[in-house]
Amino acid sequence: MPKSIMIQGTGSGVGKTLIVAGLCRIFSKDLGLRVAPFKAQNMALNSFVTADGGEIGTAQATQAEAAGIEPSVYMNPILLKASGESGSQVIVLGKVTKTMQAAEYYEKKEQFWSTVTYAWDELSAAYEFIFIEGAGSPAEINLMDREIVNMAVARHTASPVILVGDIDRGGVFASLFGTTALLNYDDSRLIKAFIINKFRGDLNILVPGNKLIEARTGIPVIGVLPYVTNMGLPEEDGLVLDTRAKTQAVAATEHSIKITVLRLKYISNFTDFQPFQYEPHVDLIISRRPEDILNTDLIIIPGSKNTIADLEILRAAGLDEVIKKAVKKGIPLIGLCGGYQMLGRQIEDLHGIESAQAQVPGLCLLDTMTVFNKTKTTRQISAQTAGQIPFVMTPHSALTGYEIHMGQTTGADTPAFIVQGQYPDGAVKDGVWGTYIHGIFDNDAFRRDLIDGIRQRKGQPPVEEAAVNYAAEKDAAIDRLAQLLRTNLDMEFIYSLAGL
Repeated sequence: MPKSIMIQGTGSGVGKTLIVAGLCRIFSKDLGLRVAPFKAQNMALNSFVTADGGEIGTAQATQAEAAGIEPSVYMNPILLKASGESGSQVIVLGKVTKTMQAAEYYEKKEQFWSTVTYAWDELSAAYEFIFIEGAGSPAEINLMDREIVNMAVARHTASPVILVGDIDRGGVFASLFGTTALLNYDDSRLIKAFIINKFRGDLNILVPGNKLIEARTGIPVIGVLPYVTNMGLPEEDGLVLDTRAKTQAVAATEHSIKITVLRLKYISNFTDFQPFQYEPHVDLIISRRPEDILNTDLIIIPGSKNTIADLEILRAAGLDEVIKKAVKKGIPLIGLCGGYQMLGRQIEDLHGIESAQAQVPGLCLLDTMTVFNKTKTTRQISAQTAGQIPFVMTPHSALTGYEIHMGQTTGADTPAFIVQGQYPDGAVKDGVWGTYIHGIFDNDAFRRDLIDGIRQRKGQPPVEEAAVNYAAEKDAAIDRLAQLLRTNLDMEFIYSLAGL
């Protein structure tokens, strides 16, 4: 069995995901080890498709990238995608099983635990070291006998645990102490170190607290990580969606174009517009405010885990009419996946996949209709533009991306892309277009062409600099993250904990 360390947290959003990514980079790059990430159960709407068509959390895909390896379904054997009142869609080893309420899911605990241990065995046979990420808090006392992602995994894998607390939320020492106090004796002994994350200010102020928490628990604080905004890496969930998004390394210029992404309740795969954060000539915001929608240069309706619910929420708020008004003003509009489905004339859900409503009218901005079925499409794809896409000035081939959707969309509009050399995808009508291709903006030349087309509409010249290399920028962001950990954590302690 390989050596492993588990990173747990005092709650959600404390920084576990990025810490695991950074440690994967350090152990693979500095030590030359074959390293992999593992998260037994992930609840997230941000997902990625592996090369063999399996669906996993985007966080584990990013961690695998940090380790320099291909993502695998074994890295995230169980993925839960919240679908509103109907419960969560349960994805096991990359494939959808069914949508379950919590009670039904916990009734099948033993079945899912077998999946977790099987995935662990497969992963541990292939790698020298594994960084395991927990979920939420291990001290949820109502779930301790049912959880399959925190201490259950630590016990099964015999992994020492590093517990992370978020000081920016306040009460970090109480959270660290309380977590260890609520665990049973054997589990609390698995916690070997604390990390304090998101600190602002003078480190000397923390010293008395660090000493006191160690005295009270016998567990040392092995590092304090500074508060860093917008690292430029995909985060775990919507908790990190700022109203205005920009990486720490890029500031918008005076002549930027403004892109407004609609903030949906069930927004999924918000990493689709992450590449724009690296563009110095783009001001990207995530908003539902009518004034932002009506005073922008491009609107993007992102993916949704519950397209019908999000469409009805937009309609109830009157934002459907605001969007149509923006289109009449000539503002370009793009729909991605669920956002693409909303743009059509109608959505049918005869099997109750998302809603009790069999038919729901769309925004009627494309002449398409979407029918939800029980089969989910998950695949990596290659594509080329099918014709003239609004504000994309030139044809593009060798585009890459991936699809994750339950519905099939048909209609009379011109397709936007040709997928795998033969299948039409998306639709184009006037200044509106949509597509099922996630990651379409990861394609550097395509993204820059779109930006220049919108600049031309505003009477601005094309961007003079070479197109931003998104893959290289993301890799550099992982390196910055790793360096942040090297500088602020006791790496010798971590190496010792790893048995190195």
